[in-house]
Amino acid sequence: MALMTSVSSEDAGESGMDEITSATFIVRNGADLVAAAGYQVWPATTAHLCVLTAPGERGRGLARQVASAAVAQALRDGLLPQWRARSMASRNVARSLGFRELGSQLSICLDQDELRVEG
Repeated sequence: MALMTSVSSEDAGESGMDEITSATFIVRNGADLVAAAGYQVWPATTAHLCVLTAPGERGRGLARQVASAAVAQALRDGLLPQWRARSMASRNVARSLGFRELGSQLSICLDQDELRVEG
């Protein structure tokens, strides 16, 4: 939990680390957890990758290290690893592990105050 609270709520949500169903692969700096990865099993034997690195530790290859371990485990488990990345940093880590972009995703957040039902 310390790693999740060390990042912005946006980073924590984007990482998906609170939803993994696999083992967690980690890197520590002393007693501090500085990077973690795992995956959530999705339908059709898909392993949705989840990765998070502490802000002060980014750019050192730690995300690639923990994500590589999670991908290897997903493959051993007979799953197809999937990486959905919005940020360029996340996309770069995915590419470094051999992932290729095959499409894009659009997310729309609606303000509840603006929703109206007319009839």
